[in-house]
Amino acid sequence: MRDCYDTCSIISELHEGKLRVRGNPSHPITQGFLCPKGALLPKWLHSRDRLKTPLIRRDLTDDFKETNWEEAINLIANRLMETIRKYGSESVLVYNYAGDRGVVNYAFPLRLFHYLNTSILDYGICDRAGQEALKDVYGTAGGMDPEELKNQKLIVYWGINPVWTNLHGFMLAKKHGLEKWVVDVIKTETAKRCEKFFQIRPNTDVVFALGVARLIIENELYDREFIREKVYGFEKFVKYLDRFDMNFVSGETGIEKERIEEFAFGYAEKKGVIHIGYGFQRSFSGGEAIRAIAILPALVGHKFGFIYDMKTIDKSYAEGEFLRTKPARKIPQMRLAEYIENGEIKFLYVYNSNPFASLPNQNRLRKAIEDNNVFVVVHDIFLTDTALYAHVVLPANTFFERYDIADSYYHRYVALNEPVMRLYGKSNSEVTRLLAKALGIENPHLYETDKKVIKKVLEINGIRFEELRKAGFVKIPIQERTYNTPSGKIEFYSQRALNRGLSPFPEYKSRRGRGLQLLSPTWKMTITSQYHNTYNIIDPYLHMNPKDAKERGIHENDEVEIFNKNGRIKTRVKLNEDIPEGVVLLYKAFWTKILGWNVNFLTTDETVEEYGNGSAYHSTWVEVRKI
Repeated sequence: MRDCYDTCSIISELHEGKLRVRGNPSHPITQGFLCPKGALLPKWLHSRDRLKTPLIRRDLTDDFKETNWEEAINLIANRLMETIRKYGSESVLVYNYAGDRGVVNYAFPLRLFHYLNTSILDYGICDRAGQEALKDVYGTAGGMDPEELKNQKLIVYWGINPVWTNLHGFMLAKKHGLEKWVVDVIKTETAKRCEKFFQIRPNTDVVFALGVARLIIENELYDREFIREKVYGFEKFVKYLDRFDMNFVSGETGIEKERIEEFAFGYAEKKGVIHIGYGFQRSFSGGEAIRAIAILPALVGHKFGFIYDMKTIDKSYAEGEFLRTKPARKIPQMRLAEYIENGEIKFLYVYNSNPFASLPNQNRLRKAIEDNNVFVVVHDIFLTDTALYAHVVLPANTFFERYDIADSYYHRYVALNEPVMRLYGKSNSEVTRLLAKALGIENPHLYETDKKVIKKVLEINGIRFEELRKAGFVKIPIQERTYNTPSGKIEFYSQRALNRGLSPFPEYKSRRGRGLQLLSPTWKMTITSQYHNTYNIIDPYLHMNPKDAKERGIHENDEVEIFNKNGRIKTRVKLNEDIPEGVVLLYKAFWTKILGWNVNFLTTDETVEEYGNGSAYHSTWVEVRKI
């Protein structure tokens, strides 16, 4: 139920009032085990730091005081209506994300804000550029069912570290005996456990993929029949590849020509599946990279030969956009500070998210919220970095304490979530009903029970509630899949991209900034900012190649300052040859209130407009000096 790729099926039990958890052995993906983060969930549930009562204050200079639910809800309702009267409904923004993947607790609160015709978020922080890119080629971002791995020979992990972020998927590939390759900038834990590792320079995924495509085509290793029946624009694509000769590809990527050939010939022979990661598409070259990578599985005859973003359940009923009486103004997620600075947001309601840890350019965001008259409400389990900027903080409960269903963006199973106990706080849907009542709204859709919403969502998706209740999880039925592109085929020459003002082919632009490129992947014991405060097992070091360090007179464990135009932070250095020259690494979104800093005080808040205003975190450049 957390924002995790695997969406495990967990068996939860109480023993003398304490929670115990284990993986469901009958689940095809969970396979009877939990990752280290999942195994520690009882510590998270029973944390003494959990919020137990609502907190309020007049302004950000005051201390919080405890209050009761009635006063807190009435204060929120009054300020909400006052804001709408003075500034209009679009001055209110609901900021939510996937901190809880339960369908009801993710979507149901949006019903209230749709009813009020407020602004809503246009999500761009995570996987947006890749979604748009895959739609350019396939018409969908939903790739292969991972259970089909049993019929494959090779999986390529491209820009993903599944040993940390998709452990069940990694073990599934291992169980089925697939050969495992990695393409990445960093020699990750996954790279160390796989048969082959291709370490490319940052921002060169496009040229590597197109170089591989050229070799496959020149050596006639592609699936002619599949290309003829399923692909649009093949001949034009072949001509486009003329510019990507192996000397150029090798020079840009840093990979020897012989190894590029090794990848191309082995991939074509084994008809590899590619599991595409999210991290590298959070950059200015990310969308183009995924377009290029997505072509490779089709070349060797896969109908949907990639894994990226399953998203199989229709949640629209739970969200209730039908309650709106005018089109929603969508605010790009990465541009929150800009809209606050421009006076376009006066009321911010945050749930399932911690934007004052996870959004980029934190100095700008925090200054914007301090300098402008914005009333902030946060509904969360803990007093997060975001909650510290709130006027009202409401205690949330956890998925162990409520009824819901959850799907996955990796596999095709939906799970029933039943409460095992009740400790503190209220669910997102409970708070929504309380607010609707305080606002005097009588619309029955705002008072539907969780079970009624769940049953309706399941019905829409062709799932019988009783079957789910009995088994605990069921596989989501899926119709025969087609390519939702203008041609109805996989488009090597993308008409959708052309219609969006882009080249019909993936373009490569050399992107080199000044200083060192900062990468900020997730740490193995956190999910973005989640769990830092309860597990407190983190890696706060700046990881740096020894040669870059030597040039700057920096030694192991030295204290350094990392800085750019957005800000500066201080930490210590770990010299690490797994990091290539010209690159430094800081793990992302640790809590500033605990650590004293966060990598997002440095990251860029620029967006990739042509790819849905997707984030560009990894197009951040910094310099480092010894203190």
